[in-house]
Amino acid sequence: MESEAGSTVLLQALESSSPHTSESVRTVTAQLIRDGDLAAGVRLPTVRELAQHCGLSTRTVVNAWGELRKHGLIATNRRGGTVVVWRSEDPGRSLTARDLLTGSPDYDLLPDLAPAMLAGLRTDQLNRPGRDYITEGLRDAVVDGWPFDAEAFVVAGGGSEGLFLAVDAVAPSGSLIAVEEPVMPGFLDTLRDVGYDVVGIESDENGAVPDSLAAALERGPSVVVLQPEGAYAALGTMSEQRAAELAAVLSAGRSLPWIVEDDAVGPLARSQAPSLGNHFPEHCVRVRSYCKAFGMDIRTCVIGGSAELVEQAIHARVHGIAANSRILQNALAHLITDGATSALIETVRERYSARRAGLLSALADRGVTAKSGINSLVIWVDVADEQGALLSLARSGVIVGSAAKSHVGQSRRGAVRVAVPQLPDDAAGVTELADLLASAADSTQREFLD
Repeated sequence: MESEAGSTVLLQALESSSPHTSESVRTVTAQLIRDGDLAAGVRLPTVRELAQHCGLSTRTVVNAWGELRKHGLIATNRRGGTVVVWRSEDPGRSLTARDLLTGSPDYDLLPDLAPAMLAGLRTDQLNRPGRDYITEGLRDAVVDGWPFDAEAFVVAGGGSEGLFLAVDAVAPSGSLIAVEEPVMPGFLDTLRDVGYDVVGIESDENGAVPDSLAAALERGPSVVVLQPEGAYAALGTMSEQRAAELAAVLSAGRSLPWIVEDDAVGPLARSQAPSLGNHFPEHCVRVRSYCKAFGMDIRTCVIGGSAELVEQAIHARVHGIAANSRILQNALAHLITDGATSALIETVRERYSARRAGLLSALADRGVTAKSGINSLVIWVDVADEQGALLSLARSGVIVGSAAKSHVGQSRRGAVRVAVPQLPDDAAGVTELADLLASAADSTQREFLD
């Protein structure tokens, strides 16, 4: 009965994903397994049965099954057929094996890049002279979903590169940059390393705080960096009302700075936040990263908005010489528009949300104050002594980040930053991590030189 039930669930799901390809078979099956619709131990249809049902060659199904085996989702036994082996809980994976510092995506939840790369090769412009600062295919893939009517687009490397490039393109050397806090880890260090002064803008559950922005504008920044989606926020995302309030503050200022919006969460956002580009289309760009959703090797972010800023960004990147590969750009376009990938991203979004909520709940049960926005890639855990907390966790093999790296000022209470994507699903793993964080929250480090 279990075998028949597994076959029925899979075959019915495949009926709604026509036309069938190796990629669609793999993606639909993987999603059913990860969602729990196909539980561990369930026997799947034979290769021949599946090939006949989908109108595919047996070789195509074998290729799909091979990818699923590679990711530890299924196993094929000589006598027992093909069965599901993946479990949503992974108690065997230790905390020390998880990246809780940089926020690398869960590698088991990334789409297969092989079909995307093949799609990227399908262009009559392959190896032609010249540079496509954004290919027609990628522009078509992003333009309708952009939060405002962008005048121009350009691509860069990963989101960190794109964010710095957008700032550096229009900010004179040594000028002041205003940034919404908490900031992307490493961004403050980069700005300071190249000689910029930085002022912080406080944020709350609705985004950057208007009064804090007004105070920052009094100092005359060249660029204001906001994070509407709240990829590293402690509380929330920008609301429509807050966007209007911030626009009013910017309009009342002595001069209008360039506005750079950091969208590091990309397709993983639960909903797209409003943009100040609707108020200042000629003075604003949004930088959207896709690495957290599609993997670090896609290495292509999109900068869209002000034609003047985009043009300066093109020239700021090795004087206009540098341009991303057409293959990578078109591969990204495929991932953005592919239905199977979108279905996988929905599953990933829910998994990350559940992991975030699970750790926040466990910390609250232990009396530990911790915060994270609905789109946030990190959880901020309040601690008595940052250095003491970091050392306490490191002794247990758990490496997390310092809040000081994401804040301009030093007057706030200490906190540590825990990345969300690779948090454990299983109760034992969540309990272990929450206990370690609770202990670290009270830890202090005293240094004696006797």
